[in-house]
Amino acid sequence: MAGQEGVALVTGASRGVGRGVAEALGAAGMTVYVTGRSVRQGEAQFRGQALEGTVHDSAEAVTAAGGLGIAVPCDHGDDDEVRALFERIGREQGRLDILVNNALSIDDSLTDAGPFWEKPLAQAQMLDIGLRSAYVASHYAAPLLIKGGGLMAFISSFGAACYMHGPAYGAQKAGSDKMAADMAVDFEGHDVAVVSLWLGMQLTQRSALASGGHPEHYRQFLASAETPQFNGRLIHALWRDPERQKRSGQVLISAELAREYGVLDEGGRQPMSWREQLGGPRPFNPARVG
Repeated sequence: MAGQEGVALVTGASRGVGRGVAEALGAAGMTVYVTGRSVRQGEAQFRGQALEGTVHDSAEAVTAAGGLGIAVPCDHGDDDEVRALFERIGREQGRLDILVNNALSIDDSLTDAGPFWEKPLAQAQMLDIGLRSAYVASHYAAPLLIKGGGLMAFISSFGAACYMHGPAYGAQKAGSDKMAADMAVDFEGHDVAVVSLWLGMQLTQRSALASGGHPEHYRQFLASAETPQFNGRLIHALWRDPERQKRSGQVLISAELAREYGVLDEGGRQPMSWREQLGGPRPFNPARVG
């Protein structure tokens, strides 16, 4: 029966990576709560062009894929709304199997050239809706994840280790990696694994619009990019792995983990790892200071 294969929450899932991940979890038969601020088409824009998708569209896509999609309009900058979200999941499901921390505030200037002081201060919002918001969601999710055991996944990128889109973006990704490592320590003794995933280039409408002025560049991008659904299938495979706990606290490159699990992208394509070009995750010191 649709929705009986586990309960997941994907934050920031009105479109893009979040929607694709949610849809893939739905295709695996899961009940998937999707959050976002967009409730009407055209609310979100990128440089004056409407971005397609709402939180309701995403929930419908989850259900159409074979799961049960539940839309919850939510501003992840509002702690009260986030608390209410998890209270609802607790009432309706009694547990949570997968939390995907994906919500991120992205300013249109993200990929613009130039130093950070010449870009809008709005880029600092990534530290609120992205880093802090993931902490808040994780805080409220923890008791529900502990009830049945589960997986918490942070959506990160190679920007945690190399210069990518400026210091605010890099700090948000590096912070997500460290939170995953430290939260894994706190979850010891519970059957909850925490990982941070470095995604490759993503095939999304925003990415297409951002590359619109460079058609040759975008053709190359298309050849090596991942679909968000690929990463959703990977997250599901990790959750189903009986030995997932061995990976808890790690920063993992999606493309490399996918090879281990035999997860392919559309058309049977195996996405490439950008480790050689952009670097790999750096190990954290195992020392613990109470």
